[in-house]
Amino acid sequence: MDGNGRWAQQRGLERPEGHIAGVEAVRRALKAAAAEGVEYLTLYTFSTENWGRPKAEVDGIMELFCKSVVAETPELKAQGVRAKIMGDRSALSEKVNHYIDRIESETAEGDRITLIFAMNYSSRHEITESFKDMARRIAEGQLSPEEIDAETISRNLYSSDYPDPDLIIRTGGEYRLSNFLLWQAAYSELYFTPTLWPDFDKDSFREALDSYARRQRRYGLVETK
Repeated sequence: MDGNGRWAQQRGLERPEGHIAGVEAVRRALKAAAAEGVEYLTLYTFSTENWGRPKAEVDGIMELFCKSVVAETPELKAQGVRAKIMGDRSALSEKVNHYIDRIESETAEGDRITLIFAMNYSSRHEITESFKDMARRIAEGQLSPEEIDAETISRNLYSSDYPDPDLIIRTGGEYRLSNFLLWQAAYSELYFTPTLWPDFDKDSFREALDSYARRQRRYGLVETK
């Protein structure tokens, strides 16, 4: 969800105003995804690298998340949305973790679409921690090196409960994954748009899906007729 800060600056606003506008874009994207029958929607909400931003901006993002939990949870429940958090929660404050627990528990019965917030997430960190865990299990005699395969690694990632993404959408005109779902995205289709995240709407989402529908996923095999 890239472009909040630039969206605000283009309008002579402070960067936090862009993040607030970005919340409305989340609402639109979630409604569009649910209407299209999408079962999992993952939002790169806050990366481990984002801690390097000015403290006031980081604090504002965290506070916005907490307020959004209070404001949005009733509607998420009503729409059958199950909210989950993916990432390293240990660096998040006690307050943020409280609201994470709250939104996960209050939406646990949602069965229409799973909304995953990647918070304090880094794919390299995720993979590194997976390898550390497997190394500990080998040292303790619970796992042998010969047992390690792609499925073993996938089961040790934060995303172990979710399927790999079919489509990754990057807004804001950048052409990179920025440490997002690197392992899981091995055969994902990628879609890049110059649209800044606060301007991303249902028509933008539909354009991304239309692009995806025109592609043929071969997974390293030859094209089929």
